[in-house]
Amino acid sequence: MGVWYSIFGVIGLIVLITVGVLGLGWYAVFVVVVPYAAVLFFIVGFIYRVVKWASAPVPFSITTVCGQQKSLPWIKASSIDSPHTTAGVIGRLALEILFFRSLLKNEKVGLQQPQKLFFRASMLLWIGAMAFHWSLLVIVLRHFRFFLEPVPSAIVTLQRVDSILQGLLPLLYITDVLIVLALAYLFVRRVIYPQIRYISLASDYFVLLVIAGIAATGILMRLIYNVDLFQVKSWVMSMLRFHPALPQGVNILFFIHLFFVSLLLAYFPVSKLMHMPGIFLSPTRNLKNISRNHRAINPWNPTVKVHTYEEYEDEFRKSMKEVGLPVERDL
Repeated sequence: MGVWYSIFGVIGLIVLITVGVLGLGWYAVFVVVVPYAAVLFFIVGFIYRVVKWASAPVPFSITTVCGQQKSLPWIKASSIDSPHTTAGVIGRLALEILFFRSLLKNEKVGLQQPQKLFFRASMLLWIGAMAFHWSLLVIVLRHFRFFLEPVPSAIVTLQRVDSILQGLLPLLYITDVLIVLALAYLFVRRVIYPQIRYISLASDYFVLLVIAGIAATGILMRLIYNVDLFQVKSWVMSMLRFHPALPQGVNILFFIHLFFVSLLLAYFPVSKLMHMPGIFLSPTRNLKNISRNHRAINPWNPTVKVHTYEEYEDEFRKSMKEVGLPVERDL
């Protein structure tokens, strides 16, 4: 049922935006109030979650490893899977963030015969995740041309590389195709596999559909229903100067696109999307595995008043001797 709730929810939002813009004329609400509120909620919520995570005590190493820990000199340690140096931790994090190494090494378990298990890598999932995340990153970087004046040469170069196939596919970016295919795969995968559907929440489908709505409206505005990009950039710059001016020459797709972007920003701090900064703050990933050669003392433990055996014997020595109990010191 979660998938249907998400589908009807997204359709309801599109209807709300259409009625609000075309029927009620709430232009300022959707291009000024909603974006400002979304950005404010995103910044406050993002900082709050990161500060809360960063302030959590981590008294000892709790890294998750899948390699040999450094121990005796003649035993070869795994510098990436079980890092014992800062360079190893950085390398492990870099491989995880840039190439999803743990997802690539994730093994799919299946039953081949009544009593025989088989293990294989989930290559299709890894390819889909890589295509989605890298395409999304490139698309976000491309949109920086609306926020910067003059546009940095790196953004211009990235845009040209992304559109290198325009001679064969006019007006279409490579990342536009990749992100649509990746989103379709990730959504269908959650629907058709019973194990994944069982653990999927309505919010999981909803996020995919919102991002798909952003991608679809952006592609439609580029290919079919053209929008005056000069007006869009003028509106963005006016928002950055806190003197907002309503954009001219835009259609309903722009309002839907902008609302979905604002919704995604506002939803980001309270959703699973916070795994983006969370990977940097995860103690299972960002700590060195040095539990064998470094004793961790918990600085948050309160001082405990102990009563040693020597003190106990000094206190009850007379009574112990009267009942015949042995004592270590006979004063």
